[in-house]
Amino acid sequence: MPRAARLDIAGVLQHVIVRGIERRDVFVDDQDRASFLDRLSLPLVEMEMDCLAWALMANHAHILLRPTDNNLGEFMRRLLTGYAVTFNLRHHRSGHLFQNRFKSIVCEEDPYLLELVRYIHLNPLRAGLVGDIRELKQYPWSGHSVIMGVRQFPGQKVVEVLRYFSTKQQLVREKYQEFVTDGIRLGKRNELVGGGLRRVLKALDNEAIPAYDERVLGSGDFVEQFRQEKVISERLEVHLTLPQLIDIFANKYRVATEDICQRRRGGALSEVKSIICHIATRWFSYSGEKVGTCHGITR
Repeated sequence: MPRAARLDIAGVLQHVIVRGIERRDVFVDDQDRASFLDRLSLPLVEMEMDCLAWALMANHAHILLRPTDNNLGEFMRRLLTGYAVTFNLRHHRSGHLFQNRFKSIVCEEDPYLLELVRYIHLNPLRAGLVGDIRELKQYPWSGHSVIMGVRQFPGQKVVEVLRYFSTKQQLVREKYQEFVTDGIRLGKRNELVGGGLRRVLKALDNEAIPAYDERVLGSGDFVEQFRQEKVISERLEVHLTLPQLIDIFANKYRVATEDICQRRRGGALSEVKSIICHIATRWFSYSGEKVGTCHGITR
């Protein structure tokens, strides 16, 4: 059976899993792990890829990404190819290091972002690489220690995760730590590895199963919405510049172009800006930074 095409749309959360070929170890020691993280951090910054969580195990790695362009494949090729060459030279081996295809699961953000951050960061604890949550805080090969402020990792979006827990600086990491600790009792969480709703619903006789896709983690509605947006983006042949997009919607909604490009809001203006931002990032793959600059707002 042919493999399903990988889903890659800018601005959509992706849980990426890479495994060693034949499930062999891809990290022999800390020097290997440090080399992988160096190769992960650099393209995160250069390619404007949002990273929310990560964890390195012995024979695989988890990374939670939000591409700001349709560039996930390019990003992963750069990361894995470069690391494999270095690994083979250092350990005097040849041939493939990773399985042919990394696994990427498109994730519905609102219900699953924090659950995935917790799930990924608890992997070393579940695998017995650390003894308890206190050791996990100091563990250098998981993004949990970065969020807890123990170490730095350029490219990881710490503030974006912490903002969900408290507006008070002195409490925010404590609340996040409590959230992660509460996840220990939940175990492996098989429902977080894709398949739409199929993995968490038991089909009854003659009962319609909601839409699902093994490449997607989310509700049936999300699966259908994502499929429709994917079809639209794949069929769209015309590529418009940002000024052209702004002119089109300024004329349609009778809003002054200069108002769209300045830090102004309210009424129809806010609606027009929202529409342009959505189309520019989802359909034409412009980065949030570029769109924000044209609108006089942040990414």
